[in-house]
Amino acid sequence: MRYKALDSSFYIENRKKVAGEIAEKSLVMLTSNSEFPRSGDTTQPFRQNSEMLYLTGIDQEETYLAMAPWHPNVEYREILFIKNPSPEMVVWFGHRLSKEAASQISGIKTVKFTDELEDILQDLMVNSQDVYLHLPESPRNRLEPITREHCFVKKLRKEYPLHTFRRLAPILYPLRAVKETEELSALKTACDITTKAFMRAAKAVQPGKFEYEIEAELTYEMLRNGASGHSFAPIVAAGEDTCILHYIKNDKIMNDGDLLLMDFGAEYANYAGDATRTIPVNGKFSPRQKAIYQSCLDIFKETIPLYQPGMTIHKINDYVFKRMEEELVKLGLLRKEDIENQNPDKPLFKKYYMHNTAHFIGLDVHDVGQRDWTFQPGMVLSCEPGIYVAEEGIGVRIETDVVVAENPINLMPDMPVEIDEIEALMAK
Repeated sequence: MRYKALDSSFYIENRKKVAGEIAEKSLVMLTSNSEFPRSGDTTQPFRQNSEMLYLTGIDQEETYLAMAPWHPNVEYREILFIKNPSPEMVVWFGHRLSKEAASQISGIKTVKFTDELEDILQDLMVNSQDVYLHLPESPRNRLEPITREHCFVKKLRKEYPLHTFRRLAPILYPLRAVKETEELSALKTACDITTKAFMRAAKAVQPGKFEYEIEAELTYEMLRNGASGHSFAPIVAAGEDTCILHYIKNDKIMNDGDLLLMDFGAEYANYAGDATRTIPVNGKFSPRQKAIYQSCLDIFKETIPLYQPGMTIHKINDYVFKRMEEELVKLGLLRKEDIENQNPDKPLFKKYYMHNTAHFIGLDVHDVGQRDWTFQPGMVLSCEPGIYVAEEGIGVRIETDVVVAENPINLMPDMPVEIDEIEALMAK
């Protein structure tokens, strides 16, 4: 394991919180993420679903969690099912968790192999009235493949048609949105590694190099500092591609006079960092680049203090959208009179700023949470204003991760963001 595991008490408390929210005599059943094939004899790197990680910490395929707090058999009130680490499997695929190791990580006393699931499941269902299941409910997470979760839900509904099935997400998602001390520590480590990666990559940028060479610098520094890798596919975009919001080809040459936009983040202990910096390829901003960058930076710095309890993403957006109009006028991109007469359903600033300013961050880089949720202390969100002037080939985005508090906490305070800081870093 590359990272220091969170203490088992964290997972124990998470399960207690869920048990306190479900209906009496109910059962919670959760299964792990799918493995996806890459070619005939290999799979894509496995990534556990965040719900299983939040409740057990078990980062291994073919895992099931059963929670039946009212079961008459005390040993069946929490059961973790794991893959049987047979000698043959270990020869081919390496270490898998033993029952003892899985119990130590999760804090679950009853650990069994998955080949015992069917017999025990019958007992669990007979002693339960309602069954809580999970399928991803994020509006941005519409998976086309049929996953292990989908198959498991379909199986239970078919085999036990007289039970009442309920959604786990409305209970689990609000809990996941507020980060505990252990989670904030993991997120801070992810952000510290992200900062180190930027410092290395920025020094390597120069005209004539390819974008993927800078991606390699980011990756190297993340891995050498204990991250499992990128928390999402990194964006390393130069020139006109700085105006493509989700550009991930990273295959073009960086030219003298270009800006380079890097949107990236390290993943540590399954928690995601997420940062963006925009820097000049030749080490010096042109006057126009500097003006656009400074407008974006002013909004960025003004917005972080707004991440206080009681706010929402909608309220953050309202502030940023208004400020964006003001800055775009200063930059000569919009006129006041046009803004006054614009169609409110199609605001003019959207030509230059197309996305939202914040999203929740945690076990997923776009973590659970909706735009109308009221901020609570301990929530973590991105702050990422941007200005994209496609006709000039100039795109600027600046991003950090912020902990909601009376005095909001920037998790990447040491990552250079001022113009003179960036130019001094690149001169080294």
